[in-house]
Amino acid sequence: MIRFFITASFVILFLVLGSPLLLAEYIIGKFNPERKSRSSLKIVQWAFRCVLVLSGTKLTVIGRENIPEDQPILYVGNHRSYFDIVIGYTLIKRECGFIAKKEMERYPLLSDWMRNLHCQFLDRDDLKEGLKTILAAIDCVKQGVSIWIFPEGTRSREEGMLPFKDGSFKIAEKSGCPIVPVAMHRTADIFENHFPRMKKTLVTVEFGKPVPTAGLSKEEKKELSKQVRTIIQRMLDNEPPAST
Repeated sequence: MIRFFITASFVILFLVLGSPLLLAEYIIGKFNPERKSRSSLKIVQWAFRCVLVLSGTKLTVIGRENIPEDQPILYVGNHRSYFDIVIGYTLIKRECGFIAKKEMERYPLLSDWMRNLHCQFLDRDDLKEGLKTILAAIDCVKQGVSIWIFPEGTRSREEGMLPFKDGSFKIAEKSGCPIVPVAMHRTADIFENHFPRMKKTLVTVEFGKPVPTAGLSKEEKKELSKQVRTIIQRMLDNEPPAST
């Protein structure tokens, strides 16, 4: 409980005391949007690294060399924990927005930082609005911003993955960016499996080799989500040991 209280307190203090930073970023964005994007990422990465330290989370990263550094990409990962996003942001080197559920817009300050980071809010109950979100994400990729999706649509409460929703793969199909499959091991052990406690956890994040999407045939596009899901499942099935 102590670790949870300390971590939660830090997050609240960052959001509240960081309000002047949000104002500064807003002003910067009026004159230099690219600088605002980069500086907001650095600020949030610092905060998230603090969260990982306070929560007792240690990371082992496999396959970092599989991440292209000269172009935007679509990260596709499994989803077991709120910490998946925290961890994901600490590992990227360039601007990246997550596809988040629409409900996240309800939280002031947090949603402001998310917008600064090019996050897109998806309404899963409104197909028209959902399409607008996907189109906005495609536009982000075309402007050089990577996107991270969890195509299960929600956090899986059990071992294994839920079925993938195909719609978000349009981001890669329409922009032609490669897909990097991501397998996150044991993230639910940080918090969700012990709620409301947090436990020290060694998390392994595994990046698979990029899956090209440019010039795919119709049949290949139909099989794309299945192909990526199979790669992630294979990495999850070969889970590294929890201790070094």
